[in-house]
Amino acid sequence: MLSSFMKFLRACFQPGSSDQHGSHRSLDSAGRQDGLLWYKDLGQHQCGEFSMAVIQANTLLEDHSQIESGSLSLNESGPYGTFVGVYDGHGGPETARFIAENLFHHLKRFTSDNDSVTVDNIRKAYQATEEGFLSLVTKQWPTKPQIAAVGSCCLTGVISGGNLYVANLGDSRAVLGRAVKATGEVLAIQLSAEHNASIESVRQELHSAHPDDPQIVVLKHNVWRIKGLIQVSRSIGDVYLKKAEFNREPLFPKFRLRERMKRPILSADPSVLVQPLQPLDRFIIFASDGLWEHISNQEAVDIVQRHSHSGIARRLIKAALQEAAKKREMRYSDLRKINGGVRRHFHDDITVVVLFLDSDLIGSVALQKHPTVSIRGGGVTLL
Repeated sequence: MLSSFMKFLRACFQPGSSDQHGSHRSLDSAGRQDGLLWYKDLGQHQCGEFSMAVIQANTLLEDHSQIESGSLSLNESGPYGTFVGVYDGHGGPETARFIAENLFHHLKRFTSDNDSVTVDNIRKAYQATEEGFLSLVTKQWPTKPQIAAVGSCCLTGVISGGNLYVANLGDSRAVLGRAVKATGEVLAIQLSAEHNASIESVRQELHSAHPDDPQIVVLKHNVWRIKGLIQVSRSIGDVYLKKAEFNREPLFPKFRLRERMKRPILSADPSVLVQPLQPLDRFIIFASDGLWEHISNQEAVDIVQRHSHSGIARRLIKAALQEAAKKREMRYSDLRKINGGVRRHFHDDITVVVLFLDSDLIGSVALQKHPTVSIRGGGVTLL
């Protein structure tokens, strides 16, 4: 009988297998499991090194993440680069898992049309993923209607041709560490726009889009929520707040609106940033909001800057958990003993991916010589 560790590796990585689209995946399967923690301390991507880690808090792990490094199109001639995805699910793991299985393939498909990564291609990939999940919900509605209330934030980063593309739905966050030439200090620069009702500009955006609905955003238990249900205004999934035909019985009453939906309440249109990478850009931290709930942008950048590359994602998670324990006036060692499910009362699932940037590799034709990497964090229940 396989040990639970080997089962975990098989479930997450499936070395040497073909994915559902028929393409062969060269997988780096050196991730490790330690209780509720999964981590890959150090690996090599096309433009430098990376570290990633996931800690489970929910009964089912709802965060998914991935790194894909190599060709960014279906044509192996390129373009070459690195793709990072952090998918913070809510209501269940199904949407985040679906994104991990489909979004990057869609991006490769659209990139193949003109052999380059573009903002338009990224938006098309997001839309295709949204439409694909809607089709899944439609198919499963008769037997599994609650899937209509499952969704996911979706943060992605792509490095290609010397440029960085960051696209986001929801409240995960990408933060760049950039060195100051004169002092050597490394400053935190937030790259992603967030879509959470706690942000005043997001509430204003919702009121503008729904001028006839004074209850589009309400303060519930001291938290701003859209229709009193959800904090994020943009996501993949959550079709119960996008399509009126899914906001009815047999969906649980707590999700059903009192009035008929006139227009989609949530959006799947990502905010996208594009900028050339600079020689002083040292690393990028991609993380679900479970990290940023406890650590500021600059605190996270300082931790990365002060320590070695290997294991830095784990170190960031540990720092967040230490803060979570401190807020509850408990010891970090005691927090670590709490099982998934109950753990959610202390912190959320947390995913962290740190990409270190080698300026000599970014935009280099030598990228084609680097091995392909495809690795996912999360995706199974850690017991």
